[in-house]
Amino acid sequence: QRTLTTLLEKVEGCRDLLPESPGKYLVYNGDLVEYDADHMAQIQRVHAFLMNDCLLVATALPNRRGAYRYDALYPLDGLAVVNVKDNPPMKDMFKLLMFPESRIFQAENAKIKKEWLEVLEETKRNRALSEKRRLEQEALPRPAPTPPESTNPFEEDEEEEEEPSAEEEVVDLSLEWIQELPEDLDVCIAQRDFEGAVDLLDKLNEYLGDKPVSQPVKELRVKVDERVRQLTDVLVFELSPDRSLRGGPRATRRAVSQLIRLGQSTKACELFLKNRAAAVQTAIRQLRIEGATLLYIHKLCHVFFTSLLETAREFETDFAGNNGCYSAFVVWARSSMRMFVDAFSKQVFDSKESLSTAAECVKVAKEHCKQLSEIGLDLTFIIHALLVKDIKGALQSYKDIIIEATKHRNSEEMWRRMNLMTPEALGKLREEMRSCGVGNFDQYTGDDCWVNLSYTVVAFTKQTMAFLEEALKLYFPELHMVLLESLVEIILVAVQHVDYSLRCEQDPEKKAFIRQNASFLYETVLPVVEKRFEEGVGKPAKQLQDLRNASRLMRVNPESTTSVV
Repeated sequence: QRTLTTLLEKVEGCRDLLPESPGKYLVYNGDLVEYDADHMAQIQRVHAFLMNDCLLVATALPNRRGAYRYDALYPLDGLAVVNVKDNPPMKDMFKLLMFPESRIFQAENAKIKKEWLEVLEETKRNRALSEKRRLEQEALPRPAPTPPESTNPFEEDEEEEEEPSAEEEVVDLSLEWIQELPEDLDVCIAQRDFEGAVDLLDKLNEYLGDKPVSQPVKELRVKVDERVRQLTDVLVFELSPDRSLRGGPRATRRAVSQLIRLGQSTKACELFLKNRAAAVQTAIRQLRIEGATLLYIHKLCHVFFTSLLETAREFETDFAGNNGCYSAFVVWARSSMRMFVDAFSKQVFDSKESLSTAAECVKVAKEHCKQLSEIGLDLTFIIHALLVKDIKGALQSYKDIIIEATKHRNSEEMWRRMNLMTPEALGKLREEMRSCGVGNFDQYTGDDCWVNLSYTVVAFTKQTMAFLEEALKLYFPELHMVLLESLVEIILVAVQHVDYSLRCEQDPEKKAFIRQNASFLYETVLPVVEKRFEEGVGKPAKQLQDLRNASRLMRVNPESTTSVV
């Protein structure tokens, strides 16, 4: 003890940290060199003081021989010593494990290294033995003071009844595995043997399950609980996104399963889903935006929905017995879908792609979303809700383009028949009108390559049917009124122009030609639009029926020469 006091006077900053205790004494001390555990590079020269209950490490002060500065203090209860095999030029080394860190030291030679290893192990054993004796002493029942003589005839029976309960209070904590449990937990944690650490905790809990909670048990619990916190911190770190993104969902299984065994299923669920969210986000960010938009969307959907499917399957495996966690997964899936839709919309809608491209992209996303039904998860309604605003905007934008184009053609209308010049061109137009659903187009063709319809009406028919086909690919119930109102607006522009021209035209021949175009619109085009809409949506539209049945869509003053359109 006198030597300890003399030596510690040379260590700056340890007086307040090292409490004076009558039983504390110096066991061994000496110079060591510390090395970096990862790169095996020399860090600093230190002096270690081994006492009967702790190890003090001090760094050498420059330019002051024999003087040191306090660096760290480690209780022997939480210290593990590991021999490091010689690997020239690195030799005469040993490792100290103290969660959450480890340090490597080099002795001056093999003899001193051996002395350090032996004296550390012996001091740890002596410490554990003294602690065991202390616990045994505390566990022994204390003799009760001799009570004064009493004339109570029932007192003897009461004492006999109380004796067995005193014996029941004794919990045997002198077993070797219990004495070494805190140290074994430290070693397991330092060596990342998480399963071994949790097995030890389960063994202890099973042993103490039906035992009374005495003071020695409480003290043991305090030590073990500290290790449980350390183990939990390590497992949480294992689940951090920086740690285990590359291995996919299965890389998290080990840490998740041990957290669940520790009774931390809620935390395990939260960390698992955070880890997977970061993984999905990283995968989406790493996609290169190149080539056609549709190609990028195919890649985006494959990456996202494959990750979502793998995460769902891994979640079912890891949390099979924790039904309460499934609601958290559904919330996570919704949040992930929002992240996907942000990337999707930015590429498809913000870049002002054509309606046909947007329709194809949405179709691809819906098809991938249906894959989730394999595991009983239907997120179609979520993708609809998240895309409805962008699709509405795309439909209205394309509607405005069609209306402007139709108005422009109307302004240059001469009401003349079309001359396609060649039979090939006429055949191509027939095929286009057939694909639009107009089966009786031949009755509007004349001799040679003439068509008894106005260019404006034919162009309007093709453009309107193309809009309807693409819009039906995008259709879901929330878009019903938007699509219907857009169709009505487009059709009104054409029929109002025909109606007005019919009222204003004075030339009988041109008037007959306008009537023929009006007949084509009312009797051929509008029924085709109505039928195709009903097929695509599943129910008829009264607004389209009213347009077709009206003989006049608007009343125009016969004396007026100004178009209302």
